[in-house]
Amino acid sequence: MTTLEFDGIPFDPVTAPAGETRERIEGVPSRRTDTGSVGTRTSPLAPSSDGAPIRSAAEKDSAESGIQPGAPAARTDRAAPLAEIRSGVVAAHRAALSAQLALQRAVWQRAVDTETTGGTAWVTAAESAFKPLARTSRTRLDRAALLRLTEGDLSGVFGPAHRRSGIEVAARPAGPGPLVLTEVTAIELYGGSGNGSVTARFDGDPRAAAIQTAEVFALYLGMPLVLSGSSLVAECAGTIPSATSGTITLTVTALDLVPRPHVTGTARVAGVNGELGVTVTVVERPGSGVGPGQVSESLLLNEFHMTHLARGDQAIAMGPEFAEYSGVRATRLPTGGLLLVDRVLDFDGRRGSLDSASYTTEYDSPADSWYYGDTANDSMPHFVYMETSLQAALLMGYYAGPTLTQPGTTLSLRNLGGTATVLRQIDLRDKTIRQSSRLLSTTILPGSSLQTFDYTLSVDGEPFYTGETMFGYFSDEALANQTGLDAGRPAPTWLAEHPDARVRTIDVAARRADASAPLCARRTLALIDQVEVVDGGGRYEAGYLHSLREIDPSDWYFARHFHLDPVIPGSLGVESVIHAIQEWMLDAGFADTIGDPVFRIPAERTFTWRYRGQFLPTDGTVELEAHIKQIHRGPHGVTVVADGSLWKPGLRIYELIDLAVELVERKER
Repeated sequence: MTTLEFDGIPFDPVTAPAGETRERIEGVPSRRTDTGSVGTRTSPLAPSSDGAPIRSAAEKDSAESGIQPGAPAARTDRAAPLAEIRSGVVAAHRAALSAQLALQRAVWQRAVDTETTGGTAWVTAAESAFKPLARTSRTRLDRAALLRLTEGDLSGVFGPAHRRSGIEVAARPAGPGPLVLTEVTAIELYGGSGNGSVTARFDGDPRAAAIQTAEVFALYLGMPLVLSGSSLVAECAGTIPSATSGTITLTVTALDLVPRPHVTGTARVAGVNGELGVTVTVVERPGSGVGPGQVSESLLLNEFHMTHLARGDQAIAMGPEFAEYSGVRATRLPTGGLLLVDRVLDFDGRRGSLDSASYTTEYDSPADSWYYGDTANDSMPHFVYMETSLQAALLMGYYAGPTLTQPGTTLSLRNLGGTATVLRQIDLRDKTIRQSSRLLSTTILPGSSLQTFDYTLSVDGEPFYTGETMFGYFSDEALANQTGLDAGRPAPTWLAEHPDARVRTIDVAARRADASAPLCARRTLALIDQVEVVDGGGRYEAGYLHSLREIDPSDWYFARHFHLDPVIPGSLGVESVIHAIQEWMLDAGFADTIGDPVFRIPAERTFTWRYRGQFLPTDGTVELEAHIKQIHRGPHGVTVVADGSLWKPGLRIYELIDLAVELVERKER
């Protein structure tokens, strides 16, 4: 295991030595810069062991024909007319093949999407969307299915995902009254204003119909699965006069698990004036507890507890010892779409034992998750790998109680660094990720505590990601005295130290504005607007990237990370450097000879990060740089490795070592 150290204490996860020389760098590219003005593209070629550029078969053809991949086909006076004709034919043939392959891929993907979604367009959830506790493909219910729900047959109606070990499903619609719904004609997960909708036919009291549509939606979402033996309690206000039958539509306006799972919406009857406001809440069995290990026979914590830990009652989430942390700034999980751990399956430690513990957690990654829609990656973006593993590791370290050793002290949680490796590439859409984590040590210091962890993520029993990390719990005084990575000394960017460097700019915002632009991060993951490039620059003379972005205090992630303690997630800082590298790779022409290119996280490349500070909403700017370090060309594409740093004004606070991005031919799923 890597030795970790924190400011003199032997815990630091960063092992890369300072002053690394070019002689130790494998595959530093040679570079060819076309003559001309600033902004001309540089086409890097990785050297082979004998120093000659490595070339694919296509590049050899291009060399013979006088074409450099990714560069204009400039001709000299000595070029033979026959070679000129041949070069044009080769270029046209390659372009035709690429276009044909892209078209075939699009047709194939449309066929797959139609088959797997029943012919409907795929919808990506908003980052703020409620994540269902269970999923089903059923969106219509006849009278027989509704009657089965009144008998408690939740999984029989909606499918096996609506059944959990150790959970008794006692919640059912209609309660003691008659079932007035005769048919549910449509359940839309993101219908109405985005929170969902239910349309049904009824015969009877419209108030009962409104309540029962909300109850059906709560069952559809699997809400009772987080509280064993729970029941449904309804509130209804408003009037719909002279309607005893017809079609009723519930437009859902709010969904939450805090303080108890509930659905709130507005119901209207077609062709009739008036509306009803309705709320259906899932409540525990009278006299039963809702704390750790009390809501299920098989789970210590579930989604209900995670949401409370993020922004609710910490006594419910962690136990009564944590009651003092509710409603104040304290250690929390992120909220909303950044909450990336769902359940704790087992824990072999105990409260107050801080030396070691092992535990297993799970995270469900639905295919419609917002980050799949917003990333430039083919599958899960890098920051989600980091967040889900780090949240799972930290969770039970906090549960063990390091902050309880310093009562009355406000302690904020910060990640300090780590190392991680993708073991194998896998499409994680609709997968349940199992996280096996270990608390390795805890060190209590005045005004702070440090914990180290390791972790392995698996799907279907096969590991795909592993790493180790360190977290710190810091008092307000400790956070205020942070001096960054360089002990408070000035650490200017490479560009600031080379003011005469020839700089060109990649306009990322303009490319993103084109809805048809491929391989582009968008919406919530629009983290950079431009990249300044120095071809052949940087620490390794292989290329240098720089970007500066203003911080908007209203940026979405401040409300998510964390409740009452807003800071930019460190993983999104890493992601922003990845985006700069991706944009540079596209601009450098690496995708030009790939028929259907996609970005992926390369396997078997260990990445190291170190954080010594935080980005606050009031910090003004985020500044980043990346030094291109290695360029590896393979039979299916290109892998780029870089080192990077991020600055808040006057202070370098993030360091990234061996961050790798892969641009390759898409594989069939």
